[in-house]
Amino acid sequence: MNPLAAFKVAIAALRLNALRSFLAMLGVIIGVASVIVMVSVASGAGQAIEDRIKALGTNLLVIQPGSYTSGGRRAGEGTALALSESDLAVIRDKIPGVAAATGVVSGSAPIVFGNTNWTTSIDGVGGDFLEVRDWALTEGRNFTEAEIRSAAKVIILGATTARELFADGPAIGQQVRVMNVPFTVIGLLAPKGQSGFGTDQDDTAIVPVSTGRRRLFGAEKTVPDNLKRIMVEVASAEEMSDAQSEIETLLRSRRHVRLGTPDDFQVRNMAEFIRTRTETQNILSLLLGATAAISLIVGGIGIMNIMLVSVTERTKEIGLRMAVGARRRDILSQFLIEAVTLCLTGGLIGLAIGGGSALALAVWGAWPIALSPALVLIALAAAALVGVFFGYYPARRASLMNPIDALRYE
Repeated sequence: MNPLAAFKVAIAALRLNALRSFLAMLGVIIGVASVIVMVSVASGAGQAIEDRIKALGTNLLVIQPGSYTSGGRRAGEGTALALSESDLAVIRDKIPGVAAATGVVSGSAPIVFGNTNWTTSIDGVGGDFLEVRDWALTEGRNFTEAEIRSAAKVIILGATTARELFADGPAIGQQVRVMNVPFTVIGLLAPKGQSGFGTDQDDTAIVPVSTGRRRLFGAEKTVPDNLKRIMVEVASAEEMSDAQSEIETLLRSRRHVRLGTPDDFQVRNMAEFIRTRTETQNILSLLLGATAAISLIVGGIGIMNIMLVSVTERTKEIGLRMAVGARRRDILSQFLIEAVTLCLTGGLIGLAIGGGSALALAVWGAWPIALSPALVLIALAAAALVGVFFGYYPARRASLMNPIDALRYE
């Protein structure tokens, strides 16, 4: 019997018991739909989080003061001696692979425009900040070196802050007040959305680092040119580990950290953070996929059960086919094709339900999804393999029947 004829016979046999065939397919339908929904949603959420983390900058090292130890007790984070402009200059000049670096002082304060008052985070930054953060301007310009040296009263607003202060009106050139200090708006930052930590990156404003230190947040007595953190962009991902190691060695020397004692600073590698998050997301996707695959296995057991019942019901038909010349492999292939047809039909229905559910989550639930063609092919291939695996035993049992005993079966 050729495959096309066998397929037609399989369809006819399944249509005779349409309800039973549908119930047999139900496990496969649920399994494939679960795989599609779970994996596409998990992948989409992971991609969204990764995009937000990458918005922080991939080849980025963030250096912050740590804690100090006194009398055998450690104080809280950020209690150690502050970083300084001289630390920034040495890192920029002596560490190979540094493409750009900037110091940051930060705080929060209300920004006032007319009758509108909006409290936001404000960072005092160097001229390389936009390059380090890979942050574009939609309007206006960056700070000049002269403005940074002279602590000029100029400000660049994030998208959320600008919208809250000016709605749809023009912002460039407007005068705002920060802690009763007048500032001129010279630029608007491009929207970045939420960070990987769930905060709104656009609810911010930046001023020259010298302005933030002198006019807004104040300078520390022990470190007049203090910095809350230093952000370093490394030229390539391959140089990240070497740059981090050299910065740590340099700062240990400058801050007189004794051998064997904890560092009083931290160097955070954003590329390593992204890699760790990606590995975690892959494990989560694998676990979700494995959970959904259990439904496929349950569905396969249902297919085997129905096929065994079908073999028993069609014993006389099997004997008659053998009597008129059907070979054992013809009987085997006939029932295998029926099992695979059941699973593939269920897989296609499950694919439609799963894809529709994932799209509904994306449209109505504003949930990110990633539905790839590879995932569709894998789900259908898994359904076909379930049909072959769980359909083989009933098919083999049918092919091994004795024709005479089959014809006598009541």
